[in-house]
Amino acid sequence: MAIRARLTAPREVREDWPWHEAQSISLSASLLFGGDRRMEAENFLAPGFAVRHRIQSKPVGWKAFSEVARIWQPSRLKGIQVAPEFGTPFLAATQVFDVRPIPRKWLSIDRTDDHAQRFVREGTVLLTCSGSVGRATIADATVSRVLVSHDLLRIEPRVPEIRGWVYAYLRSPSVRAMMTSAQYGHMIKHLEIGHLEALPFVSMPAGYEERFNQAFDKIIQLRNRSHEQTEKAERLFEKNFGKYFSKLSDKVGFSVSASSALAGQRRRFEAQFHNPDVRELVRHLSGSAISWDSISELGYSVWLPTRFRRINAEDGVPFVDSSVLFEINPDSKKFIQDSDFGDPFRGRVMAGWLLLARSGQTYGINGSTMIASSAHEEKIISDHVIRIAPEAPKCRVGYLHVAMSHPELGRPRVKALPYGSSIPEIEVTDVESFLIPRLDSEREDEIADLAESAAADRDLADTIEVQIASEADELVQSFIQ
Repeated sequence: MAIRARLTAPREVREDWPWHEAQSISLSASLLFGGDRRMEAENFLAPGFAVRHRIQSKPVGWKAFSEVARIWQPSRLKGIQVAPEFGTPFLAATQVFDVRPIPRKWLSIDRTDDHAQRFVREGTVLLTCSGSVGRATIADATVSRVLVSHDLLRIEPRVPEIRGWVYAYLRSPSVRAMMTSAQYGHMIKHLEIGHLEALPFVSMPAGYEERFNQAFDKIIQLRNRSHEQTEKAERLFEKNFGKYFSKLSDKVGFSVSASSALAGQRRRFEAQFHNPDVRELVRHLSGSAISWDSISELGYSVWLPTRFRRINAEDGVPFVDSSVLFEINPDSKKFIQDSDFGDPFRGRVMAGWLLLARSGQTYGINGSTMIASSAHEEKIISDHVIRIAPEAPKCRVGYLHVAMSHPELGRPRVKALPYGSSIPEIEVTDVESFLIPRLDSEREDEIADLAESAAADRDLADTIEVQIASEADELVQSFIQ
């Protein structure tokens, strides 16, 4: 009998399972007799299930979440997408967590069912119920006057005196674990209103009401002020250089001379790099700029760590990807093994540096800048983020940030730098030579003050949010002990 040819030598048959051990647990059948009958094994194996079971085993000190808060959700969205000048901006669930939510869709308000319910009031707690479920935030000025996705549950405390405790409770890791243990779905996880209503809510201990309420109000105040200062800095930048109106159509092609593409150290053949609208914008800025200086000439060091391996390690260092760098108080879910990462700062950054996302789509975060805060220190920042660090700066980082991120006068020039069709990327060399229009020091400092103050307020709001979540978690843990 012929033996079929093999590409490799015969291997020894293994009788043991070499990858992982199956987890198992014995549970009482009475758990299935309640109103919430769950058959997914992972829900009972999750750490959050143990926390929930221990809370509910206490005779007093807790109640169902539905008794302390109204939880609701708009109906599934059926809207008609229209051009920006004819529609109302719409935000997806994940965009609400952006430092500065930028709408990518505009819907016809007259053709959107229950559109009044899709606007959120300031102070409403929003919670993700699809995908990465259980992440909470507070609605502030950045999401006013926009339609918000139905994939966010709306949570309103029944009495305002517990608003701070409700939010801190939802942000605590133990309660987040309970919500995760209540989710369902194989590929895309979901959390229903009924699941959240049935979760146990530990009563707030005496003496904490004022502390949590003040923190809740302070978070909203700081983020509103940060948003206001950012817009004020951009208006001041625009006041000094004048408003720019594009005179070119994006539907009409253009041509450039071969010498402009081949001359110089950087030979660029991408059409976007030679966008005539960007050249017109440079001429517009030149009318008010007292000079032009490259980022390297301004005394900033620009570099990028070498591409490094991300080895997962539970006891490792928190890793921040470029996709979450521009979110408010992002979750630290990924921890990787520490190394030098081919970087003099071992992948870390320092507060006050300017960080630039160099990869992704140009309609997204690619080319976006962020002033690093204390929350970014002692974390590994992705190798898809360019570091711009002041060494002997001739202008402040706040002014540099506004000059590169202004929606009409800065960002279009940065968006001309990426190359590549599938995943556009920006080179360090192009950032070093990127020209910044200069003003006199007094006007630059005024813009920088606003931008840097906005970053400081945002950092402080995140710090307060982390503190109250940690305090709430300690109170929950002390209750179940």
